[in-house]
Amino acid sequence: MAEDKPGWLRSLAGWAVLAAGLFLFQSALARPYYIPSGSMMPALLTGDRLVASKFPYGWSQASLMIHGTGMAKARLLGSTPERGDIVIVVRRGDGADLIKRVIGLPGDTIEVSHGQVILNGRPVPRAAHGHAMIPVDAAVPCDEGPLAAFRRPGPDGRLYCQPPLYRETLPNGASYDVIDLGDSDLPGGYRSPGDEYGPVTVPAGHVFLMGDNRDQSADSRFPLAEMGLGGPVPLETIAGRAEFLTLSYDGEGSWLNPLSYFTSIRGSRTGASLRPAH
Repeated sequence: MAEDKPGWLRSLAGWAVLAAGLFLFQSALARPYYIPSGSMMPALLTGDRLVASKFPYGWSQASLMIHGTGMAKARLLGSTPERGDIVIVVRRGDGADLIKRVIGLPGDTIEVSHGQVILNGRPVPRAAHGHAMIPVDAAVPCDEGPLAAFRRPGPDGRLYCQPPLYRETLPNGASYDVIDLGDSDLPGGYRSPGDEYGPVTVPAGHVFLMGDNRDQSADSRFPLAEMGLGGPVPLETIAGRAEFLTLSYDGEGSWLNPLSYFTSIRGSRTGASLRPAH
C-alpha cells in the first residue's frame, strides 16, 4: 500500500491547484482591476474596482495575469473591439495595464483639432452636457493643475469636482460623456498637448484609444516616452473589455481600521455598467 503523503505536502498541493485555477480563470474568463488615476473620468474614478471579461476579443499573451513586457503577435479566436468599448490595454515597453476607450478601428483616419475628434474626415458629434458632480474625497481631491478650478461647493454644501461634460457619439451610436477643459470657463481657456493630433490612419490589426478625461489622459495621442500608448495599439495588446464596477473606495480607509473597509465604500457606484449607451 502506498504511503500517505505528509499533511503539509497535501496542503501545498491544494494551494497549488487553487492558484492554478485562479490563474486560468482570470486569464481566460474575467479579472478584477483597480483604477489608480482619473484619466477615464467621469466613467471611472480613482478608487474604482471593476471586472473585465477576457473572451470578447479572443486571447493573447496580454490576457494572462502575468504577461510580461513583450507582446507576442499570436491571438486565439481574435476579434476587433467595437467603437466605444472600454478596454484594458497592455502598454508596450513596460507591460503596464491601462484602461481606455476605443475610438478608431483598423483603416480609420483619426485627427484631433482644438480638442474635437475628427473621424474619417468628419467631426465626431458632441454636445455640451452640463457639468460633472464628482464628490471630492481623498481619492479624487480635484486639486491638481487646471482641474482645481472646478472644485466647487454643490447645493448640499459639499465640495464637488465640476468640470464641463460633453456627450460624444461615435458612428455606431455608442454614446458617453467626456471631460474637456478646452472649452471651459477658465480665464483664457485651457488647451492640452493632446488637443492637436494627427491625422493618422489606424493600421490593420490595430485600434486607436483615448481616455474620457481628454486633457489628462496619456493615450494613443502620446508617445511611449511620455507614458502614452505610442499611437494606435496592436490588437494583441488588448487584454479584455471592462464590464461593470464591483466596488469603489473613497481613499479614506485604513488597513489598521477594518471598519473603514465598509465606511469608505462609495455605495452609489457599486454595480454600475461600463458599457456605452446606444
